[in-house]
Amino acid sequence: MSSGTRAAVLGDRILPELVRVADVDPALLVTDFGPACSEEALRRRLAVAEVLFTGWGCPPLDARALELMPELRAVVHTAGSVKHHVTPACWERGLLVSSSAAVNALPVAEYTLAAILFSNKRVLDSAHAYRVDRGHIDPLRHYPAVGNFRRTVGLVGASLIGRRVLELLRPFDLRVLVHDPYADPAGLDALGAEAVTLDELLSRSDVVSLHAPELPQTRHLLDASRLALMPDGATLVNTARGSLVDTAALTAELVSGRLHAVLDHTEPEVLPADSPLYDLPNVLLTPHMAGSLGGELDRLAASAVEELARYARGLDFHHPVDPTRLTYSA
Repeated sequence: MSSGTRAAVLGDRILPELVRVADVDPALLVTDFGPACSEEALRRRLAVAEVLFTGWGCPPLDARALELMPELRAVVHTAGSVKHHVTPACWERGLLVSSSAAVNALPVAEYTLAAILFSNKRVLDSAHAYRVDRGHIDPLRHYPAVGNFRRTVGLVGASLIGRRVLELLRPFDLRVLVHDPYADPAGLDALGAEAVTLDELLSRSDVVSLHAPELPQTRHLLDASRLALMPDGATLVNTARGSLVDTAALTAELVSGRLHAVLDHTEPEVLPADSPLYDLPNVLLTPHMAGSLGGELDRLAASAVEELARYARGLDFHHPVDPTRLTYSA
């Protein structure tokens, strides 16, 4: 992992647990499997490594890197997606891989829940109006149609995060629609959601929340024609990836005031300084804040340490990565 990741993830509460379950040198950090990994002592340690404990910034585990680790049997990742470093060479070697994606899904789902409830309540709009007017605002007159009672929420993707959002929405008086070509409609029905086509979801939802992976086939999944299907006043929540939405088309809808948006991801990841989205009263932009941060990182690392402990006891991983699902997952 990167040095910044180690400082953030392996804090004083987690490191003793890692040392308890594994033969590990806490001072040893590998940030490169290439030419920089030339120190003889480091190469000797890698040569006997059975498990890699990885995080953000891990270099690719390609065939050349794996040659340095003939005893490697497993990779335990302290973050979500492993696509950045687990290569086909790892699966060819038969490595076991665990990810903390299911654990990271919780704060993203919590952020999404807050965004949905606040959007239907028009919290952002009313707060902006209150700040500008600095006087009495009659909510009954200015916001006669707000609220979450019997509103419709559409989730695009029944991913780990999408299903977490489904669970969190169950106590509320909301109708929930889901579009996911890989999901079982009966399973969604059991979770209290109705499986629909993407176009139907967009046209019926007061809030649309994106939880689909970034794949070639999902690029600009919401283009101008699909955004036009959303009802006037509807809100788009994006905690997935910016590439799922045509930024120019969304910007036009938001500048017109027809739609609202809560965007934790954009394309590009940091919008140009002159983007109108920074200042629009109907847009909430956050800088990739939905995932695990601060104290939530302890939960990621603790889950990874528990996976390592399961491996040491000869047990299956609780959160294994299935290579057959990587073609359509994050």
